[in-house]
Amino acid sequence: MTEAFRLLFAGDPETWGIIGRSLSFSFFATIFSMVPGLPLGVLMARRAARGRRGLASFINALSALPTVVVGLFVYSFISRSGPLGFMGILFAPPGVVVGQFLLAMPLVASVTCAGLSKLDPRVGETLDTFGARPGLKLLETLREAKAAILSSLVLAFGRVIGEVGVSTMLGGNIRGYTRTMTTAIALDAAKGEFERAISFGLVLLLISVAVNLAVNGLESHGR
Repeated sequence: MTEAFRLLFAGDPETWGIIGRSLSFSFFATIFSMVPGLPLGVLMARRAARGRRGLASFINALSALPTVVVGLFVYSFISRSGPLGFMGILFAPPGVVVGQFLLAMPLVASVTCAGLSKLDPRVGETLDTFGARPGLKLLETLREAKAAILSSLVLAFGRVIGEVGVSTMLGGNIRGYTRTMTTAIALDAAKGEFERAISFGLVLLLISVAVNLAVNGLESHGR
């Protein structure tokens, strides 16, 4: 345990490089997940939308998929023999981000939908009364549900930074390039080098606590 703290606080370049890489991959995957995730959440929350229940069931099913299944699905597309193999993103940072994006997006959509469903229906009625255009109505609705939207992003970030299946299958755990905290923990533990594995575990534990505190704070603020 003493060695684990030394690796963290002594500024070991490789250790902090892995931590920074993990945070970077997860950050971009979470940000990109907003693009389809928020509109899907809005669509799922609209009672009059056709196929709303079917879409919600599909998105919820995606949220429950094991990470290795998502990794296998993406791998089949971006491998050299796959339809997107020409992009050359397998075993590279973009490949990891794409896989984590697919993990984060369903969660963003589901939590956003849940938050919008709890809004006072008078919000939409008031906007209709004032003749708000669809674009403005959407922005105002999202603004009213900002606590739920922020919660969805925080939860999505927490999910992807702690996953290992996608990062291993699509990143290849390449030292100094695609190795993340979770893949480093698996590798170090397999080699019997537990000190650095414990240091990464401590960082992930702190992130998990921060995510839970942030979500609880946002939910309290929303209420």
